[in-house]
Amino acid sequence: MGVSVLGWLLTTVTLVALLAVDLLAVSRRKDAVTPAGAGKWIGLYVGLALVAAVIMLFWLGRETAEQFVATYLTEYSLSADNLFVFMLIIGRFAVPPSAVEEVLTVGILLSLALRIIFIAAGSAAVHAFNWIFYLFGAFLIYTAVKLLGSMRDSGDGEEEKPPGVALLSRLIPATDVYAGRRFTTMVDTRRVLTPIPLVIAAIGVANLVFALDSLPAAFGLTQSAFVIVTANAFAMLGLRQLYYVVGGLLERIVYLPVALAVILGFIGVKLVLEALRGSHVDAPEIGVGPSLATIVGVLAIAVVASMVRNRRA
Repeated sequence: MGVSVLGWLLTTVTLVALLAVDLLAVSRRKDAVTPAGAGKWIGLYVGLALVAAVIMLFWLGRETAEQFVATYLTEYSLSADNLFVFMLIIGRFAVPPSAVEEVLTVGILLSLALRIIFIAAGSAAVHAFNWIFYLFGAFLIYTAVKLLGSMRDSGDGEEEKPPGVALLSRLIPATDVYAGRRFTTMVDTRRVLTPIPLVIAAIGVANLVFALDSLPAAFGLTQSAFVIVTANAFAMLGLRQLYYVVGGLLERIVYLPVALAVILGFIGVKLVLEALRGSHVDAPEIGVGPSLATIVGVLAIAVVASMVRNRRA
């Protein structure tokens, strides 16, 4: 079922309002962010995503609601895993604690805007060219294999540079001196950029690089641009708060990379099957229900297996 212009408008207004409330909370907060406080915001945003799923169930039907939940879970899981790179960027630039929240907020908003552009282009390509499914499917399978390979090589002691950091460091000249949350400061009677714009740009570029994995995965679950945009927006809404609780949490979920590799590989195969059917080949079809069950099941198994391993260790 298609979404009317009014539906797009109401959804956009709602998401913009949520973003505005989130930004207002950042600007008015005076105390440091605590994991408990961040956890409450995460619970709120997850609850709102569930409300959105219920609304889609009665508005657009069960299949669309299932597509939204599956896409949201996949995007949120991939975003949570990618927060390690955000931590690396913030640590490498030695961002003061008072500026971390603002850096994350602006960087995530920038990446969300860029993702919407990518989604629009990807949606047009998917509906125009069937061979795009072959390309997306092969890329996701390759990414899954590469992710499993990187886990085996993670103990070699070499630290991978965050995507785009080295290039941005050369393109954007800035002083190493921070001035609170300000983007510019005075050095020798000359106004120059502080490191904050560079950090924001690095986070935005990193998130855009991650979109090369997550957006093909989303198109493997649904071809609805409305569902993908909405799921990405809700996943991004809680991403900043997740930063404050994710460090210790993700270190305990040691099998999350394996789960993500399995999910990406599964969606890659699903895309290839979709492409074969589009090429008039009698290939099996994996519906939205089995896809959602697979994603939830794989994530649940990863969490339980990680808990068992941690308890034994």
